[in-house]
Amino acid sequence: MSASGGTKAIVAALGANLAIAASKFVAFAFSGSSSMLAEGVHSLADSGNQFLLLVGGRKAQREATPQHPFGYGRERYIYAFLVSIVLFSIGGMFAIYEGYEKIRHPHDLEHWYWPVGVLVFAIIAEGFSFRTAIKESNELRGKLSWKEFIRRAKAPELPVVLLEDFGALIGLVLALGGVGLSLLTGDGVWDGIGTLCIGILLVLIALVLAVETKSLLLGEAAGIEDVKKIQTAIVDGDMVTRVIHMRTLHLGPEELLIAAKIAVQHDDTAAEIAAAIDAAEARVRAAVPIARVIYLEPDIYSEAEAAKGPDPSATPGGPNPHAAGH
Repeated sequence: MSASGGTKAIVAALGANLAIAASKFVAFAFSGSSSMLAEGVHSLADSGNQFLLLVGGRKAQREATPQHPFGYGRERYIYAFLVSIVLFSIGGMFAIYEGYEKIRHPHDLEHWYWPVGVLVFAIIAEGFSFRTAIKESNELRGKLSWKEFIRRAKAPELPVVLLEDFGALIGLVLALGGVGLSLLTGDGVWDGIGTLCIGILLVLIALVLAVETKSLLLGEAAGIEDVKKIQTAIVDGDMVTRVIHMRTLHLGPEELLIAAKIAVQHDDTAAEIAAAIDAAEARVRAAVPIARVIYLEPDIYSEAEAAKGPDPSATPGGPNPHAAGH
């Protein structure tokens, strides 16, 4: 899947959340609604999250250095992981605490029209932000389901904004439900229950984001379609007869490392092999433009060696042959 920073979606979400956060805090000041306070903190945390995503995107554009020869593309993953931490701690845990306190010590809502009016405004603003994120995501999603898109996307920004906006909309509905039930029943406990549900929702979303971004931080391979394109591009059937084995790794959303052992003819000269490798690299970059770093090792294919299967100790992350008991 090609990567995109989704800057338009991030900026739209940032503008919407800043406006919404201000309106929610005003509504809390006039009504005393804990749902409004939790939602205000939620929107403020979301605003900080979008700022983090923009900073991460900016830092990832730095040129490679001798100390960081593969560049800074993974900065985007680091900042996306920070987003999950902020969402969990500031957004989710605060809302759970506030909801618990409000259930223990409920009080009547004052000036109910403030929270209701703000929630309606917030739903409209968040809906606009969510629509922008969906529109940008659809350009990359293709035929994937939304679940598959979030799991497979190599650029973390759009999945983060999608989940944040989705969670915000659900949270607003929960807040509206809590405020509405408090008004209908005259019991402020419902406002606390709505706040507690918002906190649980934010914690669950934060955990999903943490799991997905952790996988990206550890290093994910290219997508299935890109792997097929790379293998097809390497083999020309003449100088390069097959791919013996290959490893791919995302250095960032838009940077892919490829390391492969390729089979060449046993009587090829060094010059012919060098030319074949150069040609294969050019074909790979044409087929998968994000293939920035390519290492191809020529070898003579042996059916007997291939029948033995891969050597686990030679694979990164495989068993350590020097460990105790070996």
